Amino acid sequence: MKTWGCLLLVVVLNGCARPVSHTNIPLSTYDKDTEYGIEKRDDGFAVTVYYSRYQFIPESDVLATACKSQLTAIAWEHADNQGRKIVPVNEQRIRISMGRNELTGITSCQANAVAKWK
Repeated sequence: MKTWGCLLLVVVLNGCARPVSHTNIPLSTYDKDTEYGIEKRDDGFAVTVYYSRYQFIPESDVLATACKSQLTAIAWEHADNQGRKIVPVNEQRIRISMGRNELTGITSCQANAVAKWK
């Protein structure tokens, strides 16, 4: 009975490990903590970022800020690579989802926003 209880606890904790995904686009590696995807649109492009790192003490507000920062940096970099300018991404329009795997200490975030051409 004790074994079943421990197994159930592991399954429940592991089920909450990843944040909810906003898109199904494939992601590319940006750096050791970040993966991203760009989806073309007529008026600009959509950016999706998956950011995760180990945190001994979970600080979701710090991770959310880092996740949003990565998203905006990638948006500006992509626009520069295209030789175009974008309207600054409104932080209030960034959709964000967070998760934590208590077994490994990995806190993760997925963010999505639309960048519009000027």
